[in-house]
Amino acid sequence: MTAPQLRLEEVTPDNVLAACRLTVAPAQERFVSPVARSLAEAYADPVTAWPRLVYDGDRLVAFVMAFFDVRFDPADPGDRPRSGLWRLAVAEDEQRKGYGRFAVDAVCEEILRRGQKRVTVTWTPGEGGPEEFYRRLGFRRTGEMSEDEVVGEMDLPRG
Repeated sequence: MTAPQLRLEEVTPDNVLAACRLTVAPAQERFVSPVARSLAEAYADPVTAWPRLVYDGDRLVAFVMAFFDVRFDPADPGDRPRSGLWRLAVAEDEQRKGYGRFAVDAVCEEILRRGQKRVTVTWTPGEGGPEEFYRRLGFRRTGEMSEDEVVGEMDLPRG
């Protein structure tokens, strides 16, 4: 058996329909926006959004989108710009295989490459939601909310 060939790919005209067809488990749908919505938001805000597809060999297994330099409360002069994980969707039949961790690690690497040392994520709280996954990766609650979502952060290793 060969090692998995995990990689990120940009969304292109050749793979956008496959990306939009990627779906999570039905019980997770209330926690994860459809990929098509994420791509529309990325198109509307290309400076902030960084959408990528996760492939294992030739198989599309997940979608991830990062954000860069966003102020959660622009009216607050003390609100610092943040970068982090905006969206993550692992295909229903591809979960629990390490693809989510790979996607989060890729976002962290891009944030480090851009010179930042902290990654932010938000999630909708609730039974069956992604909080435990993020906590296992090292995210901690900040005590803040972004609209109806919990804010979590993780410090990145200093290079």
